[in-house]
Amino acid sequence: MMNTEAHKSLGAAAISSAVAQGVVPVNVRGPRALSPAAAALAAESVLPAISPIVIAGIVRAVESASIAAIGLLVYALYVGSSTNLLWQYLTAIVVITAIALFTFQAADLYQIVAFRRPARSFTRMMSAWSLVFLIAIGLSFFAKLDVTLSRVWLTSYYACGLVVLIALRAGIYLIVRYWAREGRLTRRTVIVGGGEPGETLIRALQTQDDGDVRIVGMFDDRSDDRSPQTCGGRFKLGTVNDLVEFARRTRIDLVIFSLPISAEGRILEMLKKLWVLPIDIRLSAHNNKLRFRPRSYSYVGNVPVIDVFDRPIADWDVVMKWLFDKIVGGLALLATAPLMALIALAIKLDSRGPVFFKQKRYGFNNDLIEVYKFRSMYVEATDATASQLVTKDDPRVTRVGRLIRKASLDELPQLFNVVFTGNLSLVGPRPHAINAKAEARRYDEAVDGYFARHRVKPGVTGWAQVNGWRGETDTQEKIQKRVEFDLYYIENWSVLFDLYIVAVTPFALLKTENAY
Repeated sequence: MMNTEAHKSLGAAAISSAVAQGVVPVNVRGPRALSPAAAALAAESVLPAISPIVIAGIVRAVESASIAAIGLLVYALYVGSSTNLLWQYLTAIVVITAIALFTFQAADLYQIVAFRRPARSFTRMMSAWSLVFLIAIGLSFFAKLDVTLSRVWLTSYYACGLVVLIALRAGIYLIVRYWAREGRLTRRTVIVGGGEPGETLIRALQTQDDGDVRIVGMFDDRSDDRSPQTCGGRFKLGTVNDLVEFARRTRIDLVIFSLPISAEGRILEMLKKLWVLPIDIRLSAHNNKLRFRPRSYSYVGNVPVIDVFDRPIADWDVVMKWLFDKIVGGLALLATAPLMALIALAIKLDSRGPVFFKQKRYGFNNDLIEVYKFRSMYVEATDATASQLVTKDDPRVTRVGRLIRKASLDELPQLFNVVFTGNLSLVGPRPHAINAKAEARRYDEAVDGYFARHRVKPGVTGWAQVNGWRGETDTQEKIQKRVEFDLYYIENWSVLFDLYIVAVTPFALLKTENAY
């Protein structure tokens, strides 16, 4: 039976370490044929998900700003310049806003369920807002400000604030209802493991009130009587190998294993295939007789689960990463615009053909993307699929091409991908061409776990590049090292980490021994 230490070994760090040692097999080798039912589901149009955590954060900010603005507006209209007590009113507004924020949080007014139930939300809002002013009046009495502050201002503040907050909640309800109808607030979930445990898990998830889980289907490696073709009203769509391809084609947010914790061997074998996907993976504890302490569990609704993998960059991290790319990437684009103009002129004068060169590469979740580069080869020798790596003194490279490739200046146009198309990040694992090879083997064949680096958007620069692993990747060791550094970056991402990588990138470019 699986003990607590074995349970911890299922985490991302353990499997990342196994990849670094080259012991984790991964099945991804390209498009895989799916069953008709799975293919039909994968072909359905699915909009991107919107994080409830981000929605709640935005609502907090909007309501806090509105409460403060109402207090200032009432002060300006009623009190105005007839008093010298501005700082007392400002203090009162700040205190009321802070109390409201904590009170609304305590009343569960920032849960996604509250946004979906307007009647219940309005009642709680009225009660919480009234409590805020009762607390504020009590504090003003003990601070001896009850005489200083205008009662008309306080009463008007309460009444106007209540009207505005109710109106805001009505608007939020309409927006959330629209997003819910589009399926953007549901977690598209796949169950791994059928039979009785799978059916019990599906039934538990489907009977929850206000659940945000939408079960897409079930996958299971077993083909005997233990795993029938239907489970809890859901069809079996294929094996775990099929699930990897299925998750490449459509949005899957969550995978839950219905298998018992005691099936450690089977779980680990499946995780070795699934951990390369940018999804949350959970192990259901619903049917397990083995119980850990309550803190060991998280919950999907009311169903206890054990966290195995989390999507690397999610919720507010996505927002911060996007802002970083647009702001810092935009500044970098402006700063390098004169240099790019000079490079473009030099390319035009050096050889015939276009200035820019587009190449298909692997992007987030193995999607094919087109990235921009300065053309560094003669037109008749360009290799859009990178079937042959550029080597030292390669005759296909132009004179200007040799110079710009040495300093990786041919990559500068990828800032357009970052700022405008959004299919690249400023920092991330470098995107590789689809047919790039090391020792005559495709990268995914040369390195186990290679596709795990695609759990985040690729980048213009990355942790591997600033540590000396840029340029030619003609050996298995070189691409192995790149993958190791890429996985380290994914597991340890932060905005400060990105800033550090951007800051040291110019110094890393001075090392040109592997860049041809």
